[in-house]
Amino acid sequence: MRDIRAFLEEGPLIFDGGMGTYIAARTQSSHRACEWANLTNPDEVEAIHRAYLNAGCAAIKTNTYAVSRLSFPEDSCAAVLAAGCEIARRAAGDRAWVFADMGPIEAPDDRDLLPEYQFVVDRFLENGVRCFLFETHSSDQYLHDIAAYIRERDPEAFIICSYAIQPGGFTRQGELAENLVARTQADPNIDAAGFNCVTSARHMVEIMKRVAPVDGLFSVMPNAGYPTVRGNRTFYDGVPSYFAQQVAVLHAMGARILGGCCGTTPSHIAAIPAAIQTPVAMVSYPTSREQTQEKPKEDPFWEALCDPERRPFAVELDPPDLADTRKFMQCAEELRDCGADIITIADCPVARTRMDSSLMACKLQRELGVNVLPHMTCRDRNLNATQALLLGLCAEGVRNVLIVTGDPIPTASRDEVKSVYNFNSRKLIHYVASLNQAVLPQPFHIYGALNVNARNFAIQLEMAQKKEDNGCEAFMTQPILTWQALENLKLARETLRGKLLGGILPIVSKRNAQFINSEISGITVDDFIIDCYEGADREKAEELAIEFSAGFARRMRPYVDGYYIVTPFARTALVGRIMERIRRDDPLSTESFPFMSELFPFMPV
Repeated sequence: MRDIRAFLEEGPLIFDGGMGTYIAARTQSSHRACEWANLTNPDEVEAIHRAYLNAGCAAIKTNTYAVSRLSFPEDSCAAVLAAGCEIARRAAGDRAWVFADMGPIEAPDDRDLLPEYQFVVDRFLENGVRCFLFETHSSDQYLHDIAAYIRERDPEAFIICSYAIQPGGFTRQGELAENLVARTQADPNIDAAGFNCVTSARHMVEIMKRVAPVDGLFSVMPNAGYPTVRGNRTFYDGVPSYFAQQVAVLHAMGARILGGCCGTTPSHIAAIPAAIQTPVAMVSYPTSREQTQEKPKEDPFWEALCDPERRPFAVELDPPDLADTRKFMQCAEELRDCGADIITIADCPVARTRMDSSLMACKLQRELGVNVLPHMTCRDRNLNATQALLLGLCAEGVRNVLIVTGDPIPTASRDEVKSVYNFNSRKLIHYVASLNQAVLPQPFHIYGALNVNARNFAIQLEMAQKKEDNGCEAFMTQPILTWQALENLKLARETLRGKLLGGILPIVSKRNAQFINSEISGITVDDFIIDCYEGADREKAEELAIEFSAGFARRMRPYVDGYYIVTPFARTALVGRIMERIRRDDPLSTESFPFMSELFPFMPV
């Protein structure tokens, strides 16, 4: 075969179409784990390769998309890869390039997957394959490292990195299309960037507008429309001629590598050469991502956080667990009147169903004029639902969101209620930051959680730094009720760039403190504090709660930009007294509570 780079200087390179969906259609079977056919039905795999070659493609993909040691038994993995290479090379002969096809390798944990990519790459190189297609990826994690690994072993290797972009312009991990393309094209070890799968050819045209005009080699391999399910089987009904017309538009926009993904057949590929020879109407696309509307006014709570002379109050109020908002709205109004700068609303805390935090935030802001900060967990929404909710919040004028992973739903063997985790808090933060950059007319201020009570706080700090790298601007800490939590807060102030809101949880009884210590993850109450509530009636307990809350607030003052107070049992009057006490910044009442000097021995009283 001639040099592939020289070939691309003269004209487009046409790839084959989908292997998994096509083999499923031909054999009346599932397309999942179709790579086993390399060993069990090699003649069928070779027949599909030859059908695509006869349709006019000049490059074919090995039937190895999902093969890795994490998805196939290790003793079979190398054999499936080797058979896939042999079948493709035998079918292609000297008339087409063979590309090692590698999809994303995934694991249920955060392990380093680069060794797994290296293992698969080594098997391809051992079998004489020198062209690589990394397709349907949702981020460029590992792709730059594995491209460098390939280049070191074969300087002439040809490498394409292709991403699965949702119609809205994001991957399922929240990566923005244009950012991925820019980073990929800037890597000297990668020959071409591209898009494939997830979207139809027409929607890929819209996504292409985000990166056009393209620099360098660009690859497009859309799906044949969108799937339908009939009789527990998935079907694509896209018309080949229409598919080819849209691919021709993509070609006119600068794509030089053309092919198909799920649902495409040899008929789809055969229609491409004639379509790209037909003149295409000029495609318009934006030359700038700048917003045309006026710059939005700054959020008042954020302005207060940025003012070194102020330390505003964010007060948490749990949404109701029944379809009656009267008590919630009354409490919110009382907190507003007591001086809460913003009301933050938990998203089904401890995985117990409550009214939606975002809907309640919109209601508060619209009816009471209260600034709001809804919590948003990763637990209960996939990417589409999350983006839809964020668009709605933006339209309602909500300017702040707290992103947390969310407590998992307790499970039992017959439990039908499941947790849905499409991403962790760091990825969701990155996704919201990407929406801020490319989609939203009024960007959100993004807050994250910081557990200052963690036993290994170094890990928490490392996670917080990753959140900052992904776009987090401020952190709300877990309630601080121990000296160790205060020391961790001080370390966070020295380490992190973002704003810090120190957590305050008024303890209202000994029973309350013992429950928190035993059953609420992430909060620790000092044993000394618990003992102080022994025998205290409600009035005495509330005085204790005020003193302890004010005492910790005074001690954390040098390290925070604001305070985050959790309302216990809807006791808004108590929270109002605490806020007033903190504002006055009175010395601690060691006369009324002599133990305060023992708990806060280094604080002026």
